[in-house]
Amino acid sequence: MKTFRLAPALSLFALALLPLSPDARAAAAGSAVTVQEDATAYTLDNGIVTARVDKGSGDLVSLRYRGTEILATILGPDGLPDLKADPPGANSRGFGPFTDHQYGFWSHDAMGPRDSEPAVARVTIDPKANGGERGEVSVKGISHGRKMGTGPGSNAGGQFVSDIEIRYALGRGDSGVYTYSIFEHQPDYAASSLGEARFCAKLADFFDWMTVGAKWSKPYPKEEPGKHEDKYDFTTVQSENPAFGWSSTTKNVSFWLVNPTVEYLSGGPTKVEFLGHRDTNAVAAPCVLNYWRSSHYGGAVVDVAQGEHWTKVVGPFFLYVNTGRDPQAMFQDAQAQQLKESRKWPYDWVQGVDYPHKDERSTVSGRLVLSDPMTTNARISRLQVGLTHPAYSVPRPAAQNAPSQVDWQTDAKFYEFWVKGDGQGRFSIPNVRAGTYTLHAFADGVLGEFAQADVVVAPGKSVDLGRLTWVPVRRGRQLWDIGVPNRTGGEFFKGDDYAHDGMPLQYAKLFPNDVSYVVGKSDYSRDWYYEQVPHTQDLNGPANGIRGGGGTGRATPYTISFDLPSAPHGKATLRVAFSTAGTRTLDVEVNGRPAGKFERLPTDSAIGRNGILGVWFERELPFDAALLKAGTNTLKLTVPAGLVTAGIIYDYLRLELDESAAPPATTAGL
Repeated sequence: MKTFRLAPALSLFALALLPLSPDARAAAAGSAVTVQEDATAYTLDNGIVTARVDKGSGDLVSLRYRGTEILATILGPDGLPDLKADPPGANSRGFGPFTDHQYGFWSHDAMGPRDSEPAVARVTIDPKANGGERGEVSVKGISHGRKMGTGPGSNAGGQFVSDIEIRYALGRGDSGVYTYSIFEHQPDYAASSLGEARFCAKLADFFDWMTVGAKWSKPYPKEEPGKHEDKYDFTTVQSENPAFGWSSTTKNVSFWLVNPTVEYLSGGPTKVEFLGHRDTNAVAAPCVLNYWRSSHYGGAVVDVAQGEHWTKVVGPFFLYVNTGRDPQAMFQDAQAQQLKESRKWPYDWVQGVDYPHKDERSTVSGRLVLSDPMTTNARISRLQVGLTHPAYSVPRPAAQNAPSQVDWQTDAKFYEFWVKGDGQGRFSIPNVRAGTYTLHAFADGVLGEFAQADVVVAPGKSVDLGRLTWVPVRRGRQLWDIGVPNRTGGEFFKGDDYAHDGMPLQYAKLFPNDVSYVVGKSDYSRDWYYEQVPHTQDLNGPANGIRGGGGTGRATPYTISFDLPSAPHGKATLRVAFSTAGTRTLDVEVNGRPAGKFERLPTDSAIGRNGILGVWFERELPFDAALLKAGTNTLKLTVPAGLVTAGIIYDYLRLELDESAAPPATTAGL
């Protein structure tokens, strides 16, 4: 077993991290970019950062900031990265190619199977040709129909049939390096499905403070025996946290992953994802993760058919390093840097790939006007508007838990463009690639989603969609509702404190007789537990749900009581918006009689992963209003017995009545 060996410059670590004087800062910012090459790697340097890129895989095997190694790279006797060394405490597997990397890497790297031809390495921007303003290197693996990618998330035999190119770029004065990856499935390649796909940076051991957004900014030291913090406790919405990373409270240095846009990520503005955690193995390296396709919280899909020519550019995004007085100050600086990067997007220096520049992109604008016949003074709050690829179908075996219909929430194959609208419904979506899109919109307080298909965007031509009238779906007069349509269950009891192991077990302790909700009297923030899960009989069982903890429970009913002045007739419709589901069915009874059931619910792992939002969806259950009566009525929702994570987190519930409509012939949930 080998030990970490510091480069000579690190012996004066504290001195190296002192703030630069104005003269020294100006000198560093003015240093020309250089690109050097040896037999195995490229080295990019600008006097502030030095990045070393492996020519065989495209891995970032070293990133030094003012002489200090930022990554968990193991250095050999020559001071260069030793890619075959074992980290302290590791087994003897080695941590080089085909195993676990201890530096920066794309999970789908440029390496094919062991017997494949080597990657093509080249300099794509030569700083000698531009006065030292910018350098860029490329490592490209050509599939020739073979599976590619051998990094974590893949395997030694490759995983995805596609050419894969990885690039790193460094500009004069940059306090970090840019990276991006280009996937291209050629028409003569076989059909292929992409697995977990992300960029990961494993950091040096001195990073001890994790910041993955304002909600999760906390000490996260190396795990001690007997202590455990579940990595699923620290997931968050990707689009709301475009700058995230780790800091060192002892060295006052930070590493940040900065996304200038989220157009190349999956799942739109509600996608929950890992941004960082600390490994639980002996190495315990702090990790920063930029997932663009995963199976978490409903996951996303990249399926490419045989004969299909498909390409996607993931990035460029910025690997930013800074110093400051404390983690909060360094995070604020990273947020400011993210705003600078977003204003520069799309980068004008990206060339030679499918990446339209500013003059080839367009702005799409308009105004959504809410028109709800059942509500006076209807208003739009927290409006989200996006342009996405039209929904499409993919073949899936019945036993596989994956969507056959792919929409913007579960798509990672195509680009998405989202903005927040204002209180008057106005929106302007910049930098949209040419194409044909579906416009989507949703807002707090409005059940459902606006959609307009066939929005055509031409290169460099702005599109004004004008006034768009949004008429929310209504199935009749509203009798009652519970919650707020906002795509999460955060308004329900404990919905603001969900990120802990064992929350399904807490239900049985807090509601031993299950939920009994009285419309007009109960308060959903106090009387409606945010997870309706099987009621455990083992209150002290193991708590970690995603790894099989928590055990099983009996069927759990939520009972809703409400009064009606007279016996209705016609058609009643129970409308339910789900934040996430871990069960396939939900039984419904009205006044003790079966009214139908919601079936074939799409499931995800949000409850088991300590989340509150997976893939949002809405279902309706029409039933004969004659099941209702004058006086007090009950409507019972029952989650079947099973694993305690096989439950539901509601977004919103509403009962509507249309006495002019005929009762439905059947009562199956739609």
